[in-house]
Amino acid sequence: MSVELTSVSKKTEEGLGKENAAFDNGEIDKRSQDVENNSKTAATPALDEKGVVLTIEEEPAEEEEMSKCASAVLTIQTEIYDFINVHWTEIVFVFYIVLIAAYFVYFAIAMAKSFDVNSEPPVRLLVCTLLVTFLLLLKIFFRMFDSQLNELYNQSVKKRIKSADCARITEWIKLLLKIVVFLAIAIYVIVDVAIDNPQSLMSLAGLALYIIIFYCTSINPAKVNWHPVFWGIAIQYILALIILRWEFGYRMFEYLGNRTQEFLAYSDEGAIFMFGPDFRDHFFGFAVLPLIIFFYAMISVLYYLGVMQFIVRNIGQALAFLLGTSPAESLNAAGNIFVGMTESPVMIQPFLKDMTMSELHAIMVGGFATIAGSVYGAYVKFGVPANHLLSASVMSAPAALAMSKLTYPEVEKSKSTMKDFYKMGKSPHRNIIEAASAGASNSVKVVAGIAVHVIAFLSILRFINATLTWFGELVEIEELTLEFICSYVFYPIPFFMGTTPSDCRSVARLIGLKTFTNEFVAYDQLGKIINNKKVFLQYLQSSNSSGWHYNGDDLWLPNYHGNGTLKILTHGILETRSEVVATYALCGFSNFGSMGILLGALGALAPTRKSDLATIVLRAMIAGSAACFMTGCVAGLLYEDF
Repeated sequence: MSVELTSVSKKTEEGLGKENAAFDNGEIDKRSQDVENNSKTAATPALDEKGVVLTIEEEPAEEEEMSKCASAVLTIQTEIYDFINVHWTEIVFVFYIVLIAAYFVYFAIAMAKSFDVNSEPPVRLLVCTLLVTFLLLLKIFFRMFDSQLNELYNQSVKKRIKSADCARITEWIKLLLKIVVFLAIAIYVIVDVAIDNPQSLMSLAGLALYIIIFYCTSINPAKVNWHPVFWGIAIQYILALIILRWEFGYRMFEYLGNRTQEFLAYSDEGAIFMFGPDFRDHFFGFAVLPLIIFFYAMISVLYYLGVMQFIVRNIGQALAFLLGTSPAESLNAAGNIFVGMTESPVMIQPFLKDMTMSELHAIMVGGFATIAGSVYGAYVKFGVPANHLLSASVMSAPAALAMSKLTYPEVEKSKSTMKDFYKMGKSPHRNIIEAASAGASNSVKVVAGIAVHVIAFLSILRFINATLTWFGELVEIEELTLEFICSYVFYPIPFFMGTTPSDCRSVARLIGLKTFTNEFVAYDQLGKIINNKKVFLQYLQSSNSSGWHYNGDDLWLPNYHGNGTLKILTHGILETRSEVVATYALCGFSNFGSMGILLGALGALAPTRKSDLATIVLRAMIAGSAACFMTGCVAGLLYEDF
């Protein structure tokens, strides 16, 4: 279609005035006649208050003649698209069948050629294949028989469960189960811990002390429901028993930690391409931060594939069943195992505006008591044990719910129902590439936030230490710093977690750093102390290892490398037990800086609850810290070096 501007005229009170001669092409009269007859000529709209009128003519679109070849191609395309649209479900089904068949052919060949019980790669392939096959069969079973199972439940099981007799029996079973679990834990602690390692009982005293303190300071002690409190601590204890006391569980988490390290090491490829092979010279900026970008991209891909929703939903349902917590707060606690305190609430955003105060408190405590999977890799880079970081993240989830319900019990009626487990949001992305790209883009804000916070807090810390040192020198007190003060103020915390007494000041200093700055700074210091121990053990194996001594908190190694060099290990070393307890105690976002971050994130997701969130954020941060310390207590109680 083409458009032709035929004339411009001035509109007066008498009608159209004399038209501009510049546009007189001999068709003005025809134009006027065509307007009257509603022909192809366009209307003449007034453009402004001055009365200028444009007259436009439109010519009909010329239809392009299609060749026989193009017409045949178009016909074939149309038929193919129609066929695909009609049979899309069958095509996808056949594709999946072919894909699964091809995989099992590969699996059979791989097992036939390389299977060896003592070889890790084929065993890993076998275990993963069996696990995924089981989950797929389970999903297919529930999809095929979902309606029949629901009908059976509604007709037979549901009525019996809701009956008065069944309710009484259920209460008795719950009480009996609690007694059995409590006695089993007590007997194990007496027989296996108290007799062989009585100093570990200090951790048990610390656990009891936290429960008593937070019960006495609860918002409403009379309303405390001890069911989630008991089972939260019991699950934490059982997980610690599997991970720290059972050699198979310990080796399994050690194996998972090693595989996680392997996976996260792939981020180095991007760092090498971007910053060169010497990128580790600027370790934090060029090695740690790129890892977070890589992890965010992978989490976004898993979320697009539905893997994250599946894992979080099932862990959340297990927590809700065992602890009796609502679906929304259980989903958030499960999500906090994998993602951060600002990402996990996004999965339950539709429920935030209607949550009770106790549920909001549980959301915040869960964020403060755990770390994000993205920064998990960063702490591993610092040298912190991967297996203990992994187990600490898992153990802190039930502990966070227990402490939350102890310090802020439920006094309202929750609007959350069991159907909320299936209302988790889906990925908005259209394919894996878009999901990975969006994940990497979303990490920019997080990476920038971490970088500026570390720069700011380290600078502020240096300023505070310089100021305190200046004040101390005026009264002849040397090396008066914030870390020095924290090492005494927070001394009871590691002491009651079962830390070796000689290491309590060092661990207390790390707890103070984490609380007043952030866990990045604390884990960086812990990683350096862990590395100090490796250096010290190498020094002891040399022939010139005599004369080492402590000078304050630093360990001095004279004649290092046998050439007379003095090696100073800043902040000395820790015993392995103290390293493990510190790893568990620091594993959370509970610090004053995170309060503002979490308030901003939740306030954006639920603007109508901003005032409620601001009211409970300090209490939630303290409860989150206590949940981390309780995890440290359980680790101190049950830790055993294999």
